[in-house]
Amino acid sequence: MTHNNRNFYFSFIVALGFLFSLPFWVDSEYFFFAAFSVLQFVILSSAWNILGGFAGYVNFGSAAFFAIGSYAAIAGYKLGFPQGICILMGVAAAGIIGFAMGYLTLRLKGVFFSVATLAMSVVLFTIVTNTPFLGGARGIYVIVPRESPIGVGQYVHWLYFLMVGMAAIAIVISRAIQYSWLGEGLKAIRDDELAAEGLGVPTLKLKLIATTISGALMGLAGTTFPYLITYIEPTAAFNLSFAVNSIAMPIIGGIGSWLGPLIGAVILSSIQQIASVNLSSSFNLLITGGVLVLFVTLAPNGIIGFFKKRDGK
Repeated sequence: MTHNNRNFYFSFIVALGFLFSLPFWVDSEYFFFAAFSVLQFVILSSAWNILGGFAGYVNFGSAAFFAIGSYAAIAGYKLGFPQGICILMGVAAAGIIGFAMGYLTLRLKGVFFSVATLAMSVVLFTIVTNTPFLGGARGIYVIVPRESPIGVGQYVHWLYFLMVGMAAIAIVISRAIQYSWLGEGLKAIRDDELAAEGLGVPTLKLKLIATTISGALMGLAGTTFPYLITYIEPTAAFNLSFAVNSIAMPIIGGIGSWLGPLIGAVILSSIQQIASVNLSSSFNLLITGGVLVLFVTLAPNGIIGFFKKRDGK
């Protein structure tokens, strides 16, 4: 294990220990609702970055994959499966849809690929809205216990524990991809896909792997969402904010790096949570747009790129 890896895992374990300790000494229940949302966006932005940041393929369908994870978990819930199985169902369903979407659309490039992913969201929204088993347009309620199943605090604390673990998985996967042969291949595709093909890089294979992993992680972010709000309907699951934020956060933090989406998600999502309490949640997209314009103008390579440039790296 290299020195950098040792430092990463040591810092990572310390951070996880701190996050897992919070329910034992923080009394505010709203804090954990807010923390859940921040961690949810950490997963979404890290997942988007795998395809959009590393490979340069901008995916506008983040909300669709999030909703797939939510509704697959709901299907498992209605069938009486344990929550763990429901989460796995959400991840598997989103990964399969990600692979299928990639197989059908990855031969497109640039804006054509982005429009195709947006069209996929519309199609899936229509299907869910017209599926009575999933509640249709009226939605469906989820009954959850008040107490945590592990005997620590309220049920929201349990969901917070799950989300911390899920965010940790997404970060580790994103970092592993960045420094692996897959990450190097995706970066070659981003820089010059035709040249990469000429050098023997299996571009379609790598892009399919990326869309599958990215889709699965986005689905993972959505699997516990119905358990938090205890009610799910298509407009909430396919909310525009999921798609916009999952793109804006990596751009603000710095795309093409596992750390950029993490930083962008924590900063922007925290600002949104503060605004929701002091102003209104309706300002969230306005805040996202304003911060995004500010960073695109002043720091087009994001926070990571800004500090690298300042240090001359």
